[in-house]
Amino acid sequence: MRILLAPNAFKGTLSGAAAATTLESALRPAFPGAVFEKLPVSDGGDGLIDVLGPALNGRVRRSSVGGPFGGKIKARWSLAGKTAIIEMAEASGLKRVRAGFGRPMEASTSGVGELIAGVLRLGAREIVIGLGGSASNDGGAGCAAAFGFKLLDKKGNPVGPGAKGLLKLARVAGLEAAERLKGVKVRALADVSNPLCGRRGSARVYGPQKGASPAQVGLIEKALENYAAVLKRDLGTDIADLERGAAAGGLAAGLYAFFGAELLDGSGFILKKLGFEAKVKAADLVITGEGCFDGQTFSGKAPAAVAAMAKKFGKPLVVVCGSSGFTGKEKLAAAGITAVIEVSRYFSVKESLLRPKETLRQAVQREGGGLARKIASNFPG
Repeated sequence: MRILLAPNAFKGTLSGAAAATTLESALRPAFPGAVFEKLPVSDGGDGLIDVLGPALNGRVRRSSVGGPFGGKIKARWSLAGKTAIIEMAEASGLKRVRAGFGRPMEASTSGVGELIAGVLRLGAREIVIGLGGSASNDGGAGCAAAFGFKLLDKKGNPVGPGAKGLLKLARVAGLEAAERLKGVKVRALADVSNPLCGRRGSARVYGPQKGASPAQVGLIEKALENYAAVLKRDLGTDIADLERGAAAGGLAAGLYAFFGAELLDGSGFILKKLGFEAKVKAADLVITGEGCFDGQTFSGKAPAAVAAMAKKFGKPLVVVCGSSGFTGKEKLAAAGITAVIEVSRYFSVKESLLRPKETLRQAVQREGGGLARKIASNFPG
């Protein structure tokens, strides 16, 4: 029996690679003699460098860039030939913010712009940017400014950082910065399909996740609307209703407008680069996972893409997660999911966060025998 282990990162606790290794150790007793293949996945969020870098024979590097609130941090990125892989969260993500100390109105993506400038100096001609896990709501304005574009207020002064600065944005200058991008392909990997503005936009859907109060959500929406209007007038680019424009607090929209980025479904792009279809065809059982498995998983997250691929080829698919908000036999069957294993059935959130590997291993071990019997009965041979 061939078992393909393809988990996403368990956000804030385990990398995809660590989760895959833990799953293998937990499942071996239930599936004696099985051949396990570990192939962690990503949708452009956590783990992009660790997943895509090795697939492209990339080398991980570190650069000192500005953090979400200024200061300097060390951000990881990868270079494979002339292809650079950047995780925006490494420079401008929630991982760089202490719990309870988020400032959604001021957080900036300037570090991403510094990384882009840096990889260009090293000769990169293709830049792949993962957009998950952002701390910012600045629409990519900080990224553009750090690269050399000028975002100015009515007096001709640079606007301040974050969404707060965009409330005063009056015009964009310094368009000659785009000359450095000639002949360069920028691909932005989104894990959501939402537009920048409106009811499903960045402010209203994702602002609260970054600590924005209801009043701040309204201000961020107003700021992004102003930003979109100025960019439409000065750049001739309409980003307000751009599909996937909301990704990373609107960084996707900014990359599209200033850098000519192609906005892609992150999961689909990465699975193709990994040769995932052939791996699924060769497997008898596919297992994926993530920290929180719920309705948002099916809005562009990697485990949903894995499930769709397994369903396409009639392979049983098991989801292992910290907790699940996606229930109901009919829903699971429609998504091609054979079973769901939740760590939260056996351990508290606090314990899972303190001992992620051990709690994941024990939860999967407890259900491994039943899973093996279910697979054997429903999918003989």
